[in-house]
Amino acid sequence: MADYVKPSVILDNMIEAASLKAALPAKDVLIRAMLAGAYLSFATTLAFLVAAQTGQFIVGAVLFPAGFVLIVLLGMELLTGNFGMMPLAAFAGRIGGGAVFRNWALVFLGNLLGSLIYAALFWIAITDCGNVSGGPLGEKLRALAVSKTTAYEAFGAAGLATVFAKAILCNWMVSLGSVVGLASTSTIGKIIGAWLPIMIFVAQGYEHSVVNMFAIPAGMMLGAHVTFADWWLWNEIPVTLGNLVGGIVFTGGALYATYRTTPISNQDPASRPV
Repeated sequence: MADYVKPSVILDNMIEAASLKAALPAKDVLIRAMLAGAYLSFATTLAFLVAAQTGQFIVGAVLFPAGFVLIVLLGMELLTGNFGMMPLAAFAGRIGGGAVFRNWALVFLGNLLGSLIYAALFWIAITDCGNVSGGPLGEKLRALAVSKTTAYEAFGAAGLATVFAKAILCNWMVSLGSVVGLASTSTIGKIIGAWLPIMIFVAQGYEHSVVNMFAIPAGMMLGAHVTFADWWLWNEIPVTLGNLVGGIVFTGGALYATYRTTPISNQDPASRPV
C-alpha cells in the first residue's frame, strides 16, 4: 500500500505537531532537547571519525543523518526543526507567539546542555582524561573549531555575512528533513525522507547551530585556540539567527504560503490530522 502523504496533509500534520509541542511541560521539552543535542553530537563524531579514517568527507556526510533519524523517530526536540515548524501553528492561529518563543528557548537550552554533556564525555573518552591528544579525530575537531570561528573573524563583516548565509542554507535543508520525514507513514519511508536533506547540508559544509554546540566546545576542550567569545560572536549567535531565517522563510513560511488553503479551526474535527 502506498504510504505517500500529500504536501497539504503534511502541512496540516506539521501544524498539529507544533501545537502539541507547544503544550508539552517544560521538563519534557528539556529532556527531549538534551537527548536530541546528544544524538546529533554522536552523529558528528561518527562523521568526522569516518572522514579521518577514509580521507573522504562525503562518507561522513552520508552517515551523519543517522543521528537526525533518531531524533525524528523518537520525537525529540531539535531547535533547527522547530524553527521551521513552530511558527506554522501560530500562523494558523492555534498558538500564540509566546508559546513559540517558549519552545525555542527551552529547546535551545536543552540542545546546548545535551551537546556539552556529550562533549565532556567525549573528551574523557578520546584523550584518556587528558593524557593523550585525541589522535586524528582530535586534530580534525581542533581544526574544525578554528574554521568555524576565528577563520570567519579574520574577514570581519564579510565573515559574519558568510557564516549567516551558510546558516540560512543549512536550515533550508535541515528543517526540510523534518518535513520530508512526514511525507511517509512507514518507518523506512520516514528514515529515507529525513536522511536525504540532512546529507545534502552536511556534504556542503553549511553551519548548523546545534552541531556547533558540540563541535566548537569539543575542539576547545581538545586545545583549539578559540575563546568563548569567538564561539558565540563569530558562530553560535549568527548561525542561530541564520538557521532561524532559513527555517521560517524557506521551509515553514514558504510551504504555508503555497499549501495552506483551509484554516484548521474551520475543519471538521474528525478530519484533523492526529
